[in-house]
Amino acid sequence: MQRQYETVFIVTPVLSESQMKEAVNKFVSFLTDHGAEIVHTENWGLRKLAYPIQKKTTGFYNLIEFKAEPELVDKLETEYRRDERIIRFLTFKMDKHAIEYAQKKRMQKESAKKMED
Repeated sequence: MQRQYETVFIVTPVLSESQMKEAVNKFVSFLTDHGAEIVHTENWGLRKLAYPIQKKTTGFYNLIEFKAEPELVDKLETEYRRDERIIRFLTFKMDKHAIEYAQKKRMQKESAKKMED
């Protein structure tokens, strides 16, 4: 049975914009190749870390929301560990309240964008 997950990962700040996008695309492709359905992706950009990780104080934050079988999460996290560009990651299963909240936030962002245009 497919469940909905949200994964946030931090990419090392020493990469160029194109290298960072390539790293994100690698994980999106990994998920889709293994039967996951991508619900939403978001690039939060370069942010300051709460504490230094591997002597770095900033990192590129990325979010991927997806639906997949539970076994895929272990495979995804193994891929994160193998990739030296990823300095931190967190994946969690979304309950119905988290899914509703995420959808509401996306709707608010979209309506705010339409107001600007």
